[in-house]
Amino acid sequence: MVMNEKSINNVFNVKSPKWRTSITNIEPNKITTRNYSQSDLIEDISFTEMIYLLTKGKLPSKNESKMFNAILVSFSDHGLTPPSTQSARIIASGGSSIQYSVAGGLLAFGKNHAGAIEHSMNLLQTSLKKFPDKNVCDIAENIVNDYCLKFDKIPGFGHRIHDKDPRATKILELAEKYNCIGNHVKLALAIQDILIEKKNINLNIDGANASVLLDLGFNSDIGVGIFMIGRLPGLVAHVIEEQSNEIPFRNFIDINDIFYDGGISK
Repeated sequence: MVMNEKSINNVFNVKSPKWRTSITNIEPNKITTRNYSQSDLIEDISFTEMIYLLTKGKLPSKNESKMFNAILVSFSDHGLTPPSTQSARIIASGGSSIQYSVAGGLLAFGKNHAGAIEHSMNLLQTSLKKFPDKNVCDIAENIVNDYCLKFDKIPGFGHRIHDKDPRATKILELAEKYNCIGNHVKLALAIQDILIEKKNINLNIDGANASVLLDLGFNSDIGVGIFMIGRLPGLVAHVIEEQSNEIPFRNFIDINDIFYDGGISK
């Protein structure tokens, strides 16, 4: 009787794996992440470097590690102003535990909050790929003109509170210091030069970090994920503060601030 491969596998109970990963391998008494022993990583690298290794697939250089750490710190918190922080605190005020409250905060990220970094990364990345032979100043002028014709905001520029985002200024200073400036940062700065002259609009933290992350070799699809990693500690701190310092089910909206526009009562 001729046995095919399927029959042989059935006889010897050979199971084909249903999951595939190149991130971490688990064996009895042994954990390997990106081909490094986790025991060695625990002793030898920082949390920032571990995040870089997990998301990028390799360990950063000394300058890359410092730059990436600065990016994560710059995302850490923006007070009570963002919807994610407000959502997390409202959920906590309702009596939910920390994991539900923080998860609710993360779920508040969308195209209008946190999404700008991905949109900015996409814009810078696709523009440079589309015009490989043009200099960044010409590409920047095309981008600004295109968005002006559409009466649309360029993602990564301008801020509803800061005329000049202090976080973006510092990130760009450090990018120069750590030699992390490539064509994406140069393009972002060229766009900023035009916008300052036209409308006094500067890069915000999303635009600055978007350009630096691209020059570090990250793709746009991970932009929001890195924002989430950076913002998570801030959300945890706000939930703990809400649970510790505020009364439960507190009044977030004054009833006099609510206008009913459903018509006259019948």
